Amino acid sequence: MSKSKSKQELLQTVLTQILLIAAATVILIPLYWVLKTSLTGENLYSYPPSVFPVAPHLFNYVDVFFWIPFARFALNSVVVSGIVVAANLVFNSMAAMALTYDFKLKGTVIAMYLGSMMIPFQTAIIPAFLLTRDLGLLNTHLGLAMPLLATIVNIFVFKSSFDAVPKSIIDSTRIDGLSEWRLLDQIYLPLAGPAIATNIILAFVWSWNNFIWPLIIVRDEAMQTLPLALSRFLSYFEDTSGQLYAFVVLVAIPVILIFLANQKRFVKGILAGAVKG
Repeated sequence: MSKSKSKQELLQTVLTQILLIAAATVILIPLYWVLKTSLTGENLYSYPPSVFPVAPHLFNYVDVFFWIPFARFALNSVVVSGIVVAANLVFNSMAAMALTYDFKLKGTVIAMYLGSMMIPFQTAIIPAFLLTRDLGLLNTHLGLAMPLLATIVNIFVFKSSFDAVPKSIIDSTRIDGLSEWRLLDQIYLPLAGPAIATNIILAFVWSWNNFIWPLIIVRDEAMQTLPLALSRFLSYFEDTSGQLYAFVVLVAIPVILIFLANQKRFVKGILAGAVKG
């Protein structure tokens, strides 16, 4: 390799890194501003704005816990999101495994799945509410989790991962007498780390941020989740900048932690879905 070509590749790498750092900085500025305002309560419309926190304090975070039972609402969100994540791992993997088989109406089933993704959830709210009511699940954690127990996107993420498993392995395990349940548990899922991470992150975020469905079925204040708690919290303040941003930071922390713990496998799972799906 010539020196000129080596220098050109080095320059290209440096420029790429600079562009990525600049893009990351632009993306992180709003997050930094939210954190700064939560620590200072600074007026958003003050001019000139301060770049660094001035006299930071935690009083805004104390207000969040003082004015509403934040811990109770957070527990509700954790329980509901946990149910959603667990159900997605079970149901989505089972549905994806079924789609790896060759059967007569496979194309029709896949088309129905894809078509259902184009139907907004708002159009199915009333039937979903009536079904949940008839099952006696209104104002319960399971009822809050009902619409997200299985998700089409995550089914196809699993399917892409399962399709990548060599058919020779699957055939040999069936010849050895491995049942379908054990095939899923011992072959497919251990090889589907990125798909599992993708399911965990997407299912958690969708459940954690869900607002419309809890608003419809929750009757008891003690069953409210964090998105509902925000509207109640805002009713106590006129100038809500500091307290509002403190609330936002507290709600965002679990999502950020879950993403950071699974980010590498999440990217692999998304890319696999983009290529294979």
